[in-house]
Amino acid sequence: LDAKSSQISVTVKQGGLKLLQIQDNGTGIRKCDLNIVCERFTTSKLKEFGDLQKISTYGFRGEALASISHVAHLTIVTKTKDDECAWKCSYLDGKPKGPAKPCAGNQGTQITVEDLFYNVSTRRKALRSPAEEHAKIAEVVSRYAIHNSSVGFSLKKQGESSVDLRTPPNSTPENNIRTVFGGAIAKELLQVSCSDERLQFECTGLVSNANYSAKRCTMLLFINHRLVESTTLRKAVEGVYSSYLPKHMHPFSYLSLQIAPQNVDVNIHPTKHEVRFLHEDAIVEAVQKAVEAKLLGSNASRTFYTQSLLPGATAAGITKEASGGGSSAEGGAISRVYDHSLVRTDSKEQKLIKYLSRGSNGDKDDSNMAATDDTAKTSGDAKKQNKSSHNSEGDNIRRVLRLTSVQRLLDEVSKGCHRGIHDILRNHSFVGCVDNNLALIQHATHLYLTRTQHLCEQMFYQIMLNDFGNFGVIKLSTPAPLRELSLLALEQPESGWSPADGPKEDLADYIVSFLQSKSAMLSDYFSFTIDDAGCLCTLPYLIDEFVPCMTGLPLYILRLTTEVSWDSEENCFKSFCQETAKFYASPPLPGEEDDKMQQQHEENKNKSVVSEGSESWCWQVEQLIYPALKSNLQPPQHLAHDTTLLQIADLHQLYKVFERC
Repeated sequence: LDAKSSQISVTVKQGGLKLLQIQDNGTGIRKCDLNIVCERFTTSKLKEFGDLQKISTYGFRGEALASISHVAHLTIVTKTKDDECAWKCSYLDGKPKGPAKPCAGNQGTQITVEDLFYNVSTRRKALRSPAEEHAKIAEVVSRYAIHNSSVGFSLKKQGESSVDLRTPPNSTPENNIRTVFGGAIAKELLQVSCSDERLQFECTGLVSNANYSAKRCTMLLFINHRLVESTTLRKAVEGVYSSYLPKHMHPFSYLSLQIAPQNVDVNIHPTKHEVRFLHEDAIVEAVQKAVEAKLLGSNASRTFYTQSLLPGATAAGITKEASGGGSSAEGGAISRVYDHSLVRTDSKEQKLIKYLSRGSNGDKDDSNMAATDDTAKTSGDAKKQNKSSHNSEGDNIRRVLRLTSVQRLLDEVSKGCHRGIHDILRNHSFVGCVDNNLALIQHATHLYLTRTQHLCEQMFYQIMLNDFGNFGVIKLSTPAPLRELSLLALEQPESGWSPADGPKEDLADYIVSFLQSKSAMLSDYFSFTIDDAGCLCTLPYLIDEFVPCMTGLPLYILRLTTEVSWDSEENCFKSFCQETAKFYASPPLPGEEDDKMQQQHEENKNKSVVSEGSESWCWQVEQLIYPALKSNLQPPQHLAHDTTLLQIADLHQLYKVFERC
């Protein structure tokens, strides 16, 4: 480099132990200097004693060639532009083995070192493996190639056609960084520069922005063009990045400092690996401020890498820690999240059951929706239809009903919403069913026990109000006679019938005639259809794929007659929606599903095609009801005081228990 070379080639064998050859196309060495070139304290870089105070070259003391000639076989081939031929000379212990001999050669110098430490076995054994020594050579060459981008460098192993490193002449530091370290670093570099006339220094370089981070710190530091280390400067630069990069991640930096030569002491380390200079603290602080200013001015955009979600998955929202129903203030400083505050959920987690189809028979009646239990046997198979009962076939236009009574009920629901519980239900993760009525959900770091039936009643009631007059229908393939359903209901203890109320047959006839008198309104507003024969044909379709348990149908028919306030419009709509919500929210009785499955299994023995059977209530709870709760329920205030939502575990408290243990 001191000889003004534009191309430097390095060839090694066995990590430089067997062969180390450096060739350049610089000015060369004059023939008259070949006799003393390997003697100690010989240099052509100094003209007078005062030059020692302003050294700006590399090998100014002439010790490298002298030292190598004592521990290896050294050969120099050189040619200046005025020489007619090249000259070759071999050296041993600092002296030429013989006079220089003419030979063919290009302008420049080729230095060949063979059998390094052949005569110092202890020193040779201290070296690492050839592969590690070669890696160290490549590291030094690549760093000087980045700093001296105007010079082309190449590094290869002897006997191999491919090169380990090649940089073109007249390149740029950015291009050479791309060649050595890859494009991932090169595209994230920022130009840094600063200077101070008072401190007599100038700094230029390239540093990575906040988008790049690595597990190891890579810092290329050149002071007056010499590759050195400075622990103080490295820590200062890393301190700037600590506010931008994740913990234990480090930046990339290349810095070149030009300091007045008289202020630099290069002789404090035998290999000149470290240097000391005046005003070190002030210069380090100035460089640190320059890097920080560049990072602050480049944070307009950040690059984040995302992974595509699996089919059917939803984007993960940021779960806020609920504290008394509130959320953290926006715009606040982001603090470290400790282990006891981490949320143990993954919104991208998939379950195979999610991909199972509930019905694959197309337009055929699905026997898995059949009401086959004895108490609701007459209702036959249930078949869902997505068109509104009041519209013609294929007409799915939503009606707009401007009823003040319904609007008042909706306003009442909206005003009474509990925001804390609403946030919990909206952002919860379903854990599992305890039984038909109890389930576990997780929100943030809390685990809650919920009463599914209570939540369902509130949700179905609000759906009845929101979709008022726009329901789809669940069509019973076999219309259910209201009289038979009424008689079944009166047989149940829950009906409260006593002999004083009169014969059951008369009460059943009254129920049929009463509901038939309301059939027009029920069909128009609620898709609750009764035919002229007094049979129930359809029920409202509230949420996708959900069919209520038909066990409660008889008692539901009875309560529509006795519990609905038919005299007042608002009270009528409210009480009818409440009774319908109770019917839809009723889970099957314990053991009832097993009886259904057994009954259908017996029926399917004589069929050529076996149906899927009744799907479990727990499956509907997990896949249908709780997902619907997230978007359809505005929980009323009283849920905060009863046992509908009960916190049973908190990660913070569990950590305290574990710490005591």
